[in-house]
Amino acid sequence: MIIKTFGSAVYGVNAFLISIEVNIIQGTNLYVVGLPDNAIKESQHRIESVLKHIDCEMPRQRVIVNLAPADIRKEGAAYDLPIALCILEASRQYTLPDLDKYVVMGELALDGTLRPIKGALPIAIEARAKKMKGLVLPADNADEAAIVNDLDIIPVTHIKEALAFFTGEKPIAPLVVDTRELFAAKVHQYALDFSDVQGQYNVKRALEIAAAGGHNLIMVGPPGAGKTMLAKRIPSILPPFNLCEALETTKIYSVVGKLGNQSSLMTTRPFRAPHHTVSDVALVGGGSVPQPGEISLAHNGVLFLDELPEFRRSVLEVMRQPLEERKVTVARAKISVEFPANFMLIASMNPCPCGYYNHPTKSCVCPSGSVQKYLNKVSGPLLDRIDLHLEVTPVPFEQMTANKFVEHSATIQERVIQARDIQIARFKEHEGIYTNAMMPSAMVKDICTISKVGQNLLKTAMEKLGLSARAYDRILKVARTVADLAASEHILENHLAEAIHYRSLDRQNWGS
Repeated sequence: MIIKTFGSAVYGVNAFLISIEVNIIQGTNLYVVGLPDNAIKESQHRIESVLKHIDCEMPRQRVIVNLAPADIRKEGAAYDLPIALCILEASRQYTLPDLDKYVVMGELALDGTLRPIKGALPIAIEARAKKMKGLVLPADNADEAAIVNDLDIIPVTHIKEALAFFTGEKPIAPLVVDTRELFAAKVHQYALDFSDVQGQYNVKRALEIAAAGGHNLIMVGPPGAGKTMLAKRIPSILPPFNLCEALETTKIYSVVGKLGNQSSLMTTRPFRAPHHTVSDVALVGGGSVPQPGEISLAHNGVLFLDELPEFRRSVLEVMRQPLEERKVTVARAKISVEFPANFMLIASMNPCPCGYYNHPTKSCVCPSGSVQKYLNKVSGPLLDRIDLHLEVTPVPFEQMTANKFVEHSATIQERVIQARDIQIARFKEHEGIYTNAMMPSAMVKDICTISKVGQNLLKTAMEKLGLSARAYDRILKVARTVADLAASEHILENHLAEAIHYRSLDRQNWGS
């Protein structure tokens, strides 16, 4: 007798429905076909132990398990539970009606306890799309899957619970989560706040502009100036997630198993800060079975690269395409996977190897030319994709101990949201463009128009400061954001002047 149920395979950030069929015929041994990996092939030993533990028997005949479609690679131990249930019904030890109406996933411990799986959210989304009645999965993943409405989420902790549910012996009420209520309750919860930072008003202003326009930013300053502390607080001034963005980001974290037991829905924008020893694959994504990298984990949030010149050049160069296209395509011989990567890049670096070039009180001990050589570790094409260059200096003792009132992140966030609303209205007819930073060059000419006085100011700045040609569009985009923060319809001269101020690394002879 052929018994059938359904599982799911996750590729990229999407899931595909897998048909699991079991037939018992004359012969011996268990055979799993349909491109299973070693973890699935080893399921025989786990399942045999589990069946003995619950006073059942492994059939002493040939058990054929087919995972279809056969041309898709299946991985992981999450197929243990559906295979075990099918074997029990195929061997007539249990009668499990409606088994073929559910998607069933779960890794079995040797005593029948269910361990959590990866990718519960995309699996639930696919199950609903395929009109399945419900999803049976480990209880640890139930909150995550229950974000998906119109699908029965059945949480189980042991194979006996799954058997009792399918036989009707012990009905299990579907888990229901009010996604909107859950999202609304946590969307404004931030662990860090700009009110903790004394001084650094010019840096806060630059970060506000970056957040308002979605601009990438690099901070250059000596050790201890507060670059990392400021960067960690950027998510608190970005516009809050909308529900669609929250679900997009949650899917990525679900696939890599980074949601944890304390959270079923990402409600605040992610902040990722990989160490400078990170590999190309860990940053961008990939592997024999492609998995999301750090830039995809930063989707809809912030990617912070501390000590930028210390990253291997090959690692930095692979980011150039994602910064432009806001997605990553990982191609393999048999499959091509696309990961979203719409992130805001914040980088920081010391101005020189010793760290004290341009320091107000300490002297730089680096030899002549080493400052420019250190900066050259970061390629021009990568710097070309960073709109704001900011010099950060240490906070004087008087400012650190002044205890003056400092703006809270919520106040800054309100101004950022107002500026973003202006941009959303501006680009409503342009699909895929939501912020000033996303504007292509052709659009910059139409939208970022400046007066004759402004043109002369920009021309003078480029000539006297030796700004490169690549700085031109960047200055206009940033100036447009500054004008949006001021609720100004036109880009004024003071907006341009402030934008020019944020191109320090483009200045001729900087660091020489």
